[in-house]
Amino acid sequence: MFFALWPEPAERDALAPWQTLVRGRPVVTANLHLTLAFLGWQPAAAVAPLMAILDELSVPPLRLEFDMLGYFSGQRIAWAGMRAPPPALLALQEQLTGALARAGFTADSHGPFRPHVTLTRHAPAPEALITTPVIWQHAQVALMRSGTPDGVYRVLRARRH
Repeated sequence: MFFALWPEPAERDALAPWQTLVRGRPVVTANLHLTLAFLGWQPAAAVAPLMAILDELSVPPLRLEFDMLGYFSGQRIAWAGMRAPPPALLALQEQLTGALARAGFTADSHGPFRPHVTLTRHAPAPEALITTPVIWQHAQVALMRSGTPDGVYRVLRARRH
């Protein structure tokens, strides 16, 4: 399970062409998202408390401008990111991780929060440059479930600002 900014289909589709700019195994377009907190496997009893955390979040209006490609060399992940993530996004993620910690949940972290959308896995470092940014304005915060038989992530509950 994880919390994510889950974009509208048109916003997700706008990032899909970037996957052709990088090599590697592309993420299914329907799964493109920005992870706010990854929780890993959780028992069924955790779903209600996690939904309550989502319901209590103060979700601001967000305008995300994806304007760069990045790379995590250890995991070999090519990603879309923002040169200047909006402070409201960083505050939202901090609010969420604080609420999770107070409720006894530990978000899996690989260091400081680096907002990004994974484009491809098993990838070499990207060499392309982005000339036209992609804007997300309608993404909602969602509690997500992965590990489904069809490989498509499922929204368990979502909310907008």
